Amino acid sequence: MIRKILVVTLCALVLAVSACERKGPVEKAGEKVDHTIDTIKNGGETTADKIQDDIDKARDKAADATDNVEGK
Repeated sequence: MIRKILVVTLCALVLAVSACERKGPVEKAGEKVDHTIDTIKNGGETTADKIQDDIDKARDKAADATDNVEGK
């Protein structure tokens, strides 16, 4: 039951975060803390987690580059 609640909460968090255009430094730090807690709960980082981390980093870099081009 707790696992289902965690999955639903995580999905809601992903949807909420994906709706935001820019991530501030506090939000990025919060995501790192959340990721660390999830990693500890799951007993280590899986390959899927590492791939998702790389995708998130690439997405952040692309957003930063777009902002620089647009002059924001």
